[in-house]
Amino acid sequence: MFSLDKLREDINGNITVGKSEKQALTSEEDKMGLAEQSLLNKLIHHTLVQNKNQVEVLQRDPRSPLYSVKTFEQLRLKPDLLKGVYNMGFNKPSRIQENALPLMLAEPPQNLIAQAQSGTGKTAAFCLAMLSRVNPANKWTQCLCIAPTYELALQIGQVIEKMGRFCPDVKLAYAIRGNRLERNTRLQQQIVVGTPGTVLDWCTKYKHIDPKKINVFVLDEADVMIDTQGHQDQSIRIHRLMSQDCQMLLLSATFEDSVWRFAERVVPDPNIIKLRREEETLDTIKQFYVVCGDKEEKFTVLCNLYASLTIAQAVIFCHTRHMTNWLSEQLSVNGHQVAVLSGELTVEQRAAVIHRFRKGIEKVLVTTNVCARGIDIEQVSVVVNFDLPVNRDGNADNETYLHRIGRTGRFGKRGFAINMIDSPQSMDIIHQIETHFERKILKLDAHDLDQLEKLMG
Repeated sequence: MFSLDKLREDINGNITVGKSEKQALTSEEDKMGLAEQSLLNKLIHHTLVQNKNQVEVLQRDPRSPLYSVKTFEQLRLKPDLLKGVYNMGFNKPSRIQENALPLMLAEPPQNLIAQAQSGTGKTAAFCLAMLSRVNPANKWTQCLCIAPTYELALQIGQVIEKMGRFCPDVKLAYAIRGNRLERNTRLQQQIVVGTPGTVLDWCTKYKHIDPKKINVFVLDEADVMIDTQGHQDQSIRIHRLMSQDCQMLLLSATFEDSVWRFAERVVPDPNIIKLRREEETLDTIKQFYVVCGDKEEKFTVLCNLYASLTIAQAVIFCHTRHMTNWLSEQLSVNGHQVAVLSGELTVEQRAAVIHRFRKGIEKVLVTTNVCARGIDIEQVSVVVNFDLPVNRDGNADNETYLHRIGRTGRFGKRGFAINMIDSPQSMDIIHQIETHFERKILKLDAHDLDQLEKLMG
């Protein structure tokens, strides 16, 4: 097996997360690709987030009784595997694990499609399923997991290693670039994690894996997979090599129509589990706007708001890196502990910033749109749009607005979004957003302390 320490060294020393031309940084806005977003979420979620959102379960056979578990003991795991689960700090199953694990571990095996945001326990669930299905006495690959990037595959492998640390007879191999074996050498490792291109080569060209002997095939980050050129076709080709008895598990943070179409091609007769989507959490977010003048007046209003409201953590969005730097400097001068996040940072550097923010070392995160999508920080109670999100035509960027304010009101909790208006054009943007989402954005008087106190009551 290729050395994990060597792989980590390669990543830290030589590997940088690339961007396609489509995802390149512009002077106005930092953009982050889906693969980077997914990796960042895996890096920042070492423990499960508390999720109160509703889980929807659609069973393949609606006549079959629906089982859920409240403890890991109810799953009747092997003692060494149960020890590994508790050693990772998991005291009880998450909301999605309560429903997903009984389906993943059912006999006879059943196929599953699962959708939930990062930090809810998807990775731990399918890693537990693979480890449970392995027969250590059989020295060939029995469980195969593919992920869209080298870095994401390593993150999954690390979960398997930690969870299976008390199962010494279960071995893991990485089918990723740089890990080369002699042609026709059969792997003895029972679990393989890798990227689609390398896995396909190992199954066909080099014959390291006999795909007909695979019992569990996991396709993680499906939304990222189909966003990467060639990975969708490679994944389908791998799937076609499997036997009809192979258990198929497909997981995704989001489920757009394109993801559903892909899932239907690789997962026959599935059970389906969905965690309520971000778009459905707007009811938990109160939205306001406050009229300001130039950036100095906006800063004054921001300080008044922060002094008046009981805020756990706050995320402030700016349109440019220049404004992000200016605002963070002003907040620091005024005694606020500020974290700054923008596109020139590597994924690892971004993760370090977010870790500090989550721990409360800094209470305020000032960022461009690099943090707008998919970054789930449970403690955020207020999002401030210091600059409103607009597209290249100067109209409201409704999708970015949704993802921005979605950083609060997460996991069923109440949140607040405050938009700063500095011109008639900004007011027009607010009206466009109201029309698009069919929700009223209320005017807020930042100088009315009584009104501010009532908001948080």
